[in-house]
Amino acid sequence: MNLSLSHTTLLVHDPEKALEFYRDALGLELRTDVSNGGFRWVTLSPPAQPEIEIVLAEPHGGRSPADGDALLELLTKGSLNGVIFRTDDLDGTFEKVRASGAEVLQEPMAQPWGVRDCAFRDPSGNMIRINQA
Repeated sequence: MNLSLSHTTLLVHDPEKALEFYRDALGLELRTDVSNGGFRWVTLSPPAQPEIEIVLAEPHGGRSPADGDALLELLTKGSLNGVIFRTDDLDGTFEKVRASGAEVLQEPMAQPWGVRDCAFRDPSGNMIRINQA
């Protein structure tokens, strides 16, 4: 069996702001931008991994109002999982993302578990960590 990652989903409250962050600050490439039934989802890929798409979806899209409300509350509190990226230039990437106005959670530093990384919040509150390759 050959299994590989195709898509992963991040919930966002404002697809346009999320698109600007992931495309412009992080340098991901837009793959799809779809609106349907009053909701929008966007997929982007890292240029070095075009086969992997990150889906930016709204909490209420395809869910009951109660479930969408619960997810939106968790998203707003920053309680949902984010993503971890890897770069060959952590300091340069950090400065580019910081210059975009993203909320800095942690400047680049060596971690006790062996990686050097930094952390931001995206416009929806998801934690984005970036590791040095």
